Amino acid sequence: MRGVIIFLFCIWGFTANAQYRFDNILYGAAYYSEYMPSERLDEDIKMMKEAGVTIVRVGESTWSLFEPQEGVFEFAWMDRILDKMHEAGIKVILGTPTYSIPAWMATKYPEVLAEHTNGGKAYYGIRQNMDITNPTYLFFSERIVRKMMEHFAKHPAIIGYQVDNEVEARGINNRDYFIGFRNYIKDKFEGSLPLLNKEWGLNYWGMNINTWEDFYQRDGVTNPSYKNEWERYNRKRLAEFLNWQCDIVNEYKGNDQFVTHCFMPYFHNIDQVESFRQMQYPAINIYHDVQDKQNGQWIAYSGDYMRTVAKGNYIVTETNAQAIGWSCRHQHPPYDGQLRQNVYAHLASGANMVSYWHWHSLHYGQETYWRGILGQDLKPNRVYKEFASTAKELKSIGADLVNLSKDNKVAILYSHDSYHAMKFMPYTDKKHYPVEMIHSALYNQNIESDIVPCDQWTDFSKYKMLVIPPLYVATDSLLEKIDKFVKGGGYVVMLYKSGYCNEHSAVRATLAPGPLRKACGFYYQEYANIPDLPLKDNAFGLSGNQISDWYEFLIPETAKPLAYADHPFYGKWPVITENDYGKGKLIYVGTYPSLELLEKIILKTAKDAGLISSINDYRFPIIMRSGRNESGKTVHYVFNYSAGSMIINNPYPDCKELISGKTIGNEIKLAPWDVKIICEQ
Repeated sequence: MRGVIIFLFCIWGFTANAQYRFDNILYGAAYYSEYMPSERLDEDIKMMKEAGVTIVRVGESTWSLFEPQEGVFEFAWMDRILDKMHEAGIKVILGTPTYSIPAWMATKYPEVLAEHTNGGKAYYGIRQNMDITNPTYLFFSERIVRKMMEHFAKHPAIIGYQVDNEVEARGINNRDYFIGFRNYIKDKFEGSLPLLNKEWGLNYWGMNINTWEDFYQRDGVTNPSYKNEWERYNRKRLAEFLNWQCDIVNEYKGNDQFVTHCFMPYFHNIDQVESFRQMQYPAINIYHDVQDKQNGQWIAYSGDYMRTVAKGNYIVTETNAQAIGWSCRHQHPPYDGQLRQNVYAHLASGANMVSYWHWHSLHYGQETYWRGILGQDLKPNRVYKEFASTAKELKSIGADLVNLSKDNKVAILYSHDSYHAMKFMPYTDKKHYPVEMIHSALYNQNIESDIVPCDQWTDFSKYKMLVIPPLYVATDSLLEKIDKFVKGGGYVVMLYKSGYCNEHSAVRATLAPGPLRKACGFYYQEYANIPDLPLKDNAFGLSGNQISDWYEFLIPETAKPLAYADHPFYGKWPVITENDYGKGKLIYVGTYPSLELLEKIILKTAKDAGLISSINDYRFPIIMRSGRNESGKTVHYVFNYSAGSMIINNPYPDCKELISGKTIGNEIKLAPWDVKIICEQ
C-alpha cells in the first residue's frame, strides 16, 4: 500500500524543465495493434513509413493485456510493437493503462468501482468507472505502472509517457471519498466549526454543523458554498492522482524522455495548473466541427489555454481524422484540404505534435464509428493521402515551425470557481459562463489571446488588456489585483456579476461590485432577468436585439454610460459603461451581450489600448495567427476558413511563404480551406 501513502501525503516540487527536445514537428496517430490481426503490424508500419508518420501513441487502454490475471504480467506483445517501431524510426509515447481496469479487478475487488450521488453506481463494461482514491485501486495502479516502467523505461523507441487518460472526477461519491472531503474542509477551516458555519451561512434552514461527525454528504446538499468547495476538492484529488503517477514514472524515465497527460478542452472540472506540475509537456485531445462548420476557433481556444498552462509548447494527442461519434448520427468527414488546414491551426497555437485518434478504425466496440486515418477496410484512402502530403510538407518546413513562442498582450481570465458557482445559481438557459463566446469575439477579429486560469494565476503584468467573463466568485485579493492592473495602465472588459460573491460563494455585504467599485466607477443594488432587447443611445451603432437574460441597474459615479436598454423601465439605467481609472480604463457589460455587441466592445477597447494593427482589418473567415520561431523569425499563419477562394492584401510584404519557398507580393491568394505560412526574413 506504499502508493496510497505517497498519494495522500506527497509534496510536489516545481515542474521540471522539458527533457525531450522537439527539433521538428511530430505527426502521427494513436495505434492499437492489439485490436487488429497480428499480421497487420508489419503492413501498418509499412503504410506509416510511406505516409510519413513520425510518432505513435500506444498502451493506455490495455491493463487487461499487461496483467490478464492478478499478479500475472505479460509484456512481450508490446515489446514486439516497440521493437518494430524503433526499427522503422517511428517514435512512441507509452501510456499507463490506469483509466481502464481489468475485469478481474472489478470482480474480485468491487469496492474500486465508483459510487455516485443519490445512490448511483458505476458498473464494469466502460472505462473510467473507478474511484481514483480507493486504496485497492491505487495499490494495483502503482504496481502495474512500476512493472511497466521497470520493463519498458529503457526502450529506445519511447520518447514520452502518458499518465492515465482524460482524467476527471466523473461524479465519484464513495464513502472514503466523502471522508477525505470532510478532512479537507476540517483542515481548511482549521478545525473551527463556528468559522465554517459563518462563512457558509449554515444557519440558513438550520443546516449548521455542531460536530464533525454531523458533517453531511454531498447527495442532498443545496448550499452553494458546500457545492463549490466540493468542486475544488474534486480538482484537488485529480491533481494529486496525476502528480502521484508522475512521481512514479519520473523515478524511471530517462533524461531524454518526458511525462504528459492528455487533458480535455473542457477545462471546468480539473485544475490543469496543479495537475501539470510534475510533467514536462501537457497534451490535449481536441475534437471539433468540420465541413461547413470548420472555423479553427475550438482549436485556438484549446491551445490558448493549454499553452498558458505549459508556459510554452504542448502536444495534441488526439484529434479528428475522419468522422467521429459513439453512434452513426454524426458522420461528417472533413472536406478536402481541411485535415491539412487543421494541422497548421494546431501549430499556430504552439503545438509541437499532432496525433490523430486513431490509425485504423475499429471493427467492433463502442467507438466503431469514431473513424481513424484508415477505414475498416484498412486500405489507403482520401484522408490517408492528405495525411501523407501534409507529412511531406512538415518534413520540409517543420523545423521552422516547432517550438513556436507567442507574446500575446490580451488575456481572458478563466475562473473555475465562477463557472461552477453560476451553474449552481443559473440565470439563463444559455451557456451560463460565456468564456467561449469571449474567445470567439477576439478570434473572429484576429486579436490573439491567452486564457489564464485566475484561480491559480494572478500575475497579469505581461498583458495590456484583460477580458473577464463573469467573475462571480473571487477573493478580495484577486479583485484588488484587477483594480491595480487598471490603475497602472491596463485595459479591461469585464462582464456582469463580477465581484458579487466572495471565495465562499457568499454575496458580499457591500454595494456591488464590491472591491471593484472604484475601478468600475459605479454601484448597483438591483438586477433583473430580461427578454431579448435592443439598445438605445449606444456608442456601437448597433440595431436589433443585442442584449438578453440579465440586466444590472448601474448607477454611475465616475463611469460614462455607453449604452442603455431600449425599454421604458430598464432604459433608466445604463448597462454598458466606461471608466477611466488611474492610467487605465475599465469597460463593464452589465448584461448578456450578443456576439456582435461583444465584438464591438472588445474592438473599441483594443483600439484604446493601442493593440490594433493592419491584420485587424480582416476578420473571420480570414484568420491570422503569429509567433516567433527558434531562429528568432516571426512566422505568420493566414487561414481561409471558407469554401471559396480568397485574395487579400498582404499585411506582410516581402516575406517568404514557407511551403512554396516563394516571396509573397502585395496579395495573398488562398484556395478554399487553405493556409499560407509566411516567415519574416
